[in-house]
Amino acid sequence: MEQKPNAIIATQYPSIQEMIIPGQGLKTPPVSPFFMDVTLRDGNQALRKPWNLEEKEIIFKRLLKLGVQGIEVGFASASKQDFEACSYLSSLAPENVAISSLSRAVEKEIDLSWEAIRKAPRPRIHIVYPISDFTIRNVLGISEKQVKENIIRSVSYARKLAGNYGEVQFSGEHFGDSLENMDFAVEAFQAALDAGADVVNLPNTVERYRPYLFVAMVRKVVESLPQGSKISVHTHNDLGMATATTVESFFAGATQLETALNGLGERAGNTNTYEVAIALHNCGVKVDLDLQTIYETSRIVSRMSGVPIPEKAPLIGDDVVAHRSGIHQDGVSKTKDMKKGAYRAFDANLIGRPEGDRIAFTSQSGKSAIYEILMQSGISVSKEEASKLQPILKSISENYGGGELSIEEIKTELEKVRSIGEFRS
Repeated sequence: MEQKPNAIIATQYPSIQEMIIPGQGLKTPPVSPFFMDVTLRDGNQALRKPWNLEEKEIIFKRLLKLGVQGIEVGFASASKQDFEACSYLSSLAPENVAISSLSRAVEKEIDLSWEAIRKAPRPRIHIVYPISDFTIRNVLGISEKQVKENIIRSVSYARKLAGNYGEVQFSGEHFGDSLENMDFAVEAFQAALDAGADVVNLPNTVERYRPYLFVAMVRKVVESLPQGSKISVHTHNDLGMATATTVESFFAGATQLETALNGLGERAGNTNTYEVAIALHNCGVKVDLDLQTIYETSRIVSRMSGVPIPEKAPLIGDDVVAHRSGIHQDGVSKTKDMKKGAYRAFDANLIGRPEGDRIAFTSQSGKSAIYEILMQSGISVSKEEASKLQPILKSISENYGGGELSIEEIKTELEKVRSIGEFRS
């Protein structure tokens, strides 16, 4: 019997039964994610005005306060300033945080990386080299055999430098473009592991396709490499889907997640640390970060980077806790004291936000908005009064073009109608 197209498509995704434990909730991997932060390297190199050493130290200490498990402090061979920054920050590192410097697969650059970070209690040399068919042919202009040889040579060299003291990570640049040569990509990662790499990183260097395609590629690598191999992902946000890609990659077996504060990074940026952390937290994953530092950290990073936070930015945008539709406001009002809110994706207290659900009155708002706004401002009002005041405020808002009314305007109208006995029975 011929299979219907929809049935074929459906088999490409995990079923609900595969994602839920009956009576217990969502299935989660047995390990917590290892957050490898790239703000000081990928994020900093993309700024119009890269940070100086003093600024990098501030960001470094914010990362330690957040509790990330690894920090890429820079690209030591890129410049004298970057080398000095990597060296200085490495000297400040605690024992439990991996400290990395990026390097191309060039021995003199690997030497500089090691020299810069060897002071860290847990140093990591990070080597990056292209593995996609497109890049191999059009950028490197060499054979896959030569690519593999260069990976083995550079990783082996880094392994000898680091010895038993340091770690080595290999990133297959443009892994997300490796659809045409996935078998070779797996070979490349296996070769890196055989040469002494502790971690292999799968970057979506340029986001071109739907998240599940990349996730399926990650799963292919996870299933092909020896059990227990440490797999990492590093995704960019060119199409706005980096968070989804990274979160789902964790469920596909990637335990190290490379992210950046405020989503800073080349072009549209890297995966946003906060979004990934809270998405995983909401799914029942144990996230070993101090989530309450998120909101404050986001403000500091925005100010120091000169990159503003959009008002609609998930979690940290000014407007993401606001509710203006009457239907939404009614749901917010009725569930405000519950752990799960009708229109609340996250608890503001969880990320250290000073305000939770904020109800605002516009021409789209109902009586629940008036009641909640006044009560939260310390003004006692009955549900009946709020119901009678709603059409008056709605009319005023419509005269403003449907705009939002301030608490002062609402109070003024309340006083007016009360003074003329509008609410007397």
